[in-house]
Amino acid sequence: MSTAAPVLLVVAHGSRDPRHAATVHALTRRARALRPGLRVETAFLDFNAPRVEQVLAALHGDGVRDVVALPLLLTRAFHAKADVPAVLSQSTARLPGLSVRVADVLGPSPLLTAALERRLAEAGLTPADRATTGVVLAAAGSTDPEAIAVIAEIAREWRHTGWCAVRPAFASAALPSTADAVRSLRAEGVRRVAVAPYVIAPGRLPDRIAAGAAAAGADTLAEVLGPAPELARLLLTRYDESRASTLRPALTA
Repeated sequence: MSTAAPVLLVVAHGSRDPRHAATVHALTRRARALRPGLRVETAFLDFNAPRVEQVLAALHGDGVRDVVALPLLLTRAFHAKADVPAVLSQSTARLPGLSVRVADVLGPSPLLTAALERRLAEAGLTPADRATTGVVLAAAGSTDPEAIAVIAEIAREWRHTGWCAVRPAFASAALPSTADAVRSLRAEGVRRVAVAPYVIAPGRLPDRIAAGAAAAGADTLAEVLGPAPELARLLLTRYDESRASTLRPALTA
């Protein structure tokens, strides 16, 4: 059996928006730079190339036998529970000898909260602003109750770090919308309102978050998480956790 470290395969959803793939590649480059010698590959479920099955076939052809597939997702919603396992299982069945272990999704994690803080600081907020600033934690949204509950819990926990309020909001599939969350904070007398997109890469839903922030008159709009250093570190953390875990069986042909 090979003693080489498993390849880290980052599995992103994909988007028609070219900014999405560019951001994903920038993030994986940063992770690669943090751990020289680890082979890090990128694949997409849809819209972008290379697709997951193409990358796995190429790895198999290179003689790779062990892969850790990391869903580039912030919550365990439909893509994490159905799409990613299905495409990995189907691909692995056609590639004898290839073992693919599926890592956990990225969130929740203190590293993600740190990345959100970084983006808010880059947008101009200082520690002195915390006590008078309400934050809208704006996620993509999901019909999965588990995913919605996770976002709400992150907002509750983040509130304890000094912000005068933190409220969840969603770009699709759930309420409140970003605009409604901003207006709700204003109605409660919050002096300054900042919107922190809890999304990894630009695209249609992040644009909807930005539009909602503008429509409701938010004072500050942070950038998406993108290739933040904390996010790159989190990719490697999930990779290491997957390698150490005996609870997540590998997919093999």
